[in-house]
This record gives sequence, structure tokens and C-alpha cells, in this order.
Amino acid sequence: MTEITGPPGCGKTQFCIMMSVLATLPTSLGGLEGAVVYIDTESAFTAERLVEIAESRFPQYFNTEEKLLLTSSRVHLCRELTCEGLLQRLESLEEEIISKGVKLVIVDSIASVVRKEFDPKLQGNIKERNKFLGKGASLLKYLAGEFSIPVILTNQITTHLSGALPSQADLVSPADDLSLSEGTSGSSCLVAALGNTWGHCVNTRLILQYLDSERRQILIAKSPLAAFTSFVYTIKGEGLVLQGHERP
Repeated sequence: MTEITGPPGCGKTQFCIMMSVLATLPTSLGGLEGAVVYIDTESAFTAERLVEIAESRFPQYFNTEEKLLLTSSRVHLCRELTCEGLLQRLESLEEEIISKGVKLVIVDSIASVVRKEFDPKLQGNIKERNKFLGKGASLLKYLAGEFSIPVILTNQITTHLSGALPSQADLVSPADDLSLSEGTSGSSCLVAALGNTWGHCVNTRLILQYLDSERRQILIAKSPLAAFTSFVYTIKGEGLVLQGHERP
């Protein structure tokens, strides 16, 4: 499972829509030549943006309306606004993956439904939240392994306060402190939300953050294959556009 995390406006949904386009492309163009299940929990996905990215990124391929319609029809959008609805959707995905030839599953965003329904300051909520996250992660890992397909999820960020109790810091993982920093005193830092339990479920973590008003940066913060590194990108009509490679 690959997690994309970062502050609002950094391009998490743009990344997911771009991956949706790529997954539908023929293998000769580096695609997966399959369908996509896109689970949207924030009503952020738009078909117009999907078409814009497709036309702008691959103008020579998407030169007919038929090809655009084919790609659009291969992206199966599901809107789930509650934790219960999301779990039910995940439990029913196996049949859909088989019948529709799904090659990519996206959940944008896992944090949105969790943080709306589970206040970590309320007694018992942390346990219930971790139970939900564990079950959701287990289902997604099973699907990824059983069908050999990638799973992409988006997460949000939260502030970790030094010396604070886990509930006060939204159960963030201290291991994530390398990701996003805030201030110079070291008293607080921005980290991936959802805590240690969730952090251990994620195989790969990519962190998006602002560099300035135009440029953003993607960090490979956790990966079983790649070393920690970063890339600068901008968001344009064709989606995320890499500007260069910055080594640590």
C-alpha cells in the first residue's frame, strides 16, 4: 500500500487522478491497461480534471473522443462519506476487481472519514479507530496481494507536540518526524496523521509539501525499495510535473 500525505492543496488528489489515467493506458505506453476503483470520501474527484490530465499529458494518444470516453469509463468512482460505508465498499471490492479487470484501487482520503467520526480525545475512540484502520488495511492488503494490484491512499497531516500525550497529538508516530517540520524550536512538527498503528500498515509513504507559491516537493519518506530522496514538482494541466531531482 502506498500512502500520499501532505497539507491541503499540495496535489494529493491531483496525484491520484493522474495515476488513474496512467492505469488505464495500454502497456505499450507504460500503463496497466485496466480499470480503476476510485473511492472518494471528500467529493474531490472530477471527471473534467481526469479528461484534462489525459489530453494534456498524452495528446497524441488521446486524439479522439472515443479514447477519452474509454478511459473515463474505466475509472469507477465510488463516493463513501462514512467509515461504515467505506468498509462495506472494501468488503465488496473482490468481485468488482474480477468482473471489471481492476488494476488499481485508490482511497482518497482515508483520513477524512476517520477524523470526522473518531475524536481521539473521547474515551474509547482511539481503540475503535485503530480497529477500523486495522480492518481496512487488512482488506486492502489482501486485495493487493491476491490480485497483484497497487493500492493508493491519501492521508492528512497533524501537529505533533513534543511531550504531548498521544491523544493530544492525534496519535502521530514519532518515526514520522523526519517528514514535515514546523518552526525552529523543535517544539512541534507536522507529521502524517492516523498514528503508529496505521503507519505500520503502510508499505510506502510519499509526502507532498510546499516549497513556495509555485513549487512543491515530493519526499520518499518510507519505502521497502527506494532510499529517502526528494523531487521538486509543479501542478499543471497534465498533473504533477517533475522539475528536478534533489539528493539529500
